[in-house]
Amino acid sequence: MKNFDIAHLRLHNQRLSITNFTKPADVVGWLGAVQSQDYAGAKWALGQRVQNATDADIEQAFNEGAILRTHVMRPTWHFVRPEDIRWMLALTAPRINALCATYYRKLELDTATFKRSNALLTKNLQGGKQLTRAELTSLLQKNSIATDDLLRFTYLIVRAELDGIVCSGARRGKQFTYALLDERAPQTRTLERDAALAELANRYFVSHGPATLKDFVWWSGLTMADANKGLDSIRSQLISEVENGQTYWFADSTPMSVPSPTVHLLPDYDEYTVGYTDRSAIFDGSHTNKLDSRGSELAQYIIVLDGHIAGTWKRTLKKSEVVIELVRFRPLTKAEDRAITDAADRYGKFLGLSVQLI
Repeated sequence: MKNFDIAHLRLHNQRLSITNFTKPADVVGWLGAVQSQDYAGAKWALGQRVQNATDADIEQAFNEGAILRTHVMRPTWHFVRPEDIRWMLALTAPRINALCATYYRKLELDTATFKRSNALLTKNLQGGKQLTRAELTSLLQKNSIATDDLLRFTYLIVRAELDGIVCSGARRGKQFTYALLDERAPQTRTLERDAALAELANRYFVSHGPATLKDFVWWSGLTMADANKGLDSIRSQLISEVENGQTYWFADSTPMSVPSPTVHLLPDYDEYTVGYTDRSAIFDGSHTNKLDSRGSELAQYIIVLDGHIAGTWKRTLKKSEVVIELVRFRPLTKAEDRAITDAADRYGKFLGLSVQLI
């Protein structure tokens, strides 16, 4: 299996090269969870995997609670389906709390403080109330829970998410709100730990494969032992190939033929990049100096040409158009440039804006 094969199988399995999904929740369920701290970028990540999707479609699904946003892995924000949120939290929250323990101590957040904070949130969000960060900050302060330090408030809310108290509510204008998980996702299923490990491993390798065990460890935030246990339970359902001393696991899937050149303008932290600890199959490290000062392809809006990162892009939203600025890693052919134009037009259609390429 060569890098070309890995890239094309990943495009296919992540439903970027072709998709039959018609709802954002279908994509989130297929991928397991979708990193979403850049909310606008994450909506576009879903939009590329949903037939004829618009930004308004993704926004509506989020506001209606068909997809939720919470801290569930690594830890960072992810989109997750309501029917998956409880078993995922039960599986990953202990690991995230362990990773956050140093900050908890530094910010003087102990069990008693979390208990008081969670009780206040539960009481004041009951009955379908959804409150903004500013409103929750004020609520906690009025009840003698210090939130002068923004980081302290952040970890209070993260802990409430991990404890299954709150999750995302509908947006109020451009502001995010929090709602009670019990009201946003009532009576959703739970799984025994071994079943949850198997389910998460299956979601990952079927949708993200070909991928290695180390990739799964990075993506899930699980320990190597737990990740290996999850993979062990589904090995018989997967096929594997060894390349450069690494074992890649994936479902028995043959990608459909896709015209070349084909371009995808992907957002930062798209699952196509953030889903793997080793991105050498899709990114030539000699181009690292062409990235911005952060030096990471994860934090870039990237141009993916026939499965490989061929440049970066930035977008500026205006009233009636989106301006897209391109940085190409190499000179492109006319056909490749036309493919970029086609991809930019798809993004403009998603936003409902005309496109200016520079």
